[in-house]
Amino acid sequence: MLRTLRLFAAISFVATPAIAYQCPYDMAKIDAALAANPKISASDLARAKRFRAEGEALHKAGRTKEAHAAAVAKFAQAKRILGIQ
Repeated sequence: MLRTLRLFAAISFVATPAIAYQCPYDMAKIDAALAANPKISASDLARAKRFRAEGEALHKAGRTKEAHAAAVAKFAQAKRILGIQ
């Protein structure tokens, strides 16, 4: 039981930074797509920019797994609008 608990704790410490490092990667991909002047409607462009900004704010404000998961979800919405895989 103690061995399982230690393993879970070790995985938790490794997983949290991995989620945090995904945010800058997502932001860079979104910024590159926005810089390329995507052929989408003005309202979709505004929504993508809003999701990107909300994701960055969540990333900067949050130090928990939940905050970073919310940021990743916002970035996913922006990427979906921009057609990023």
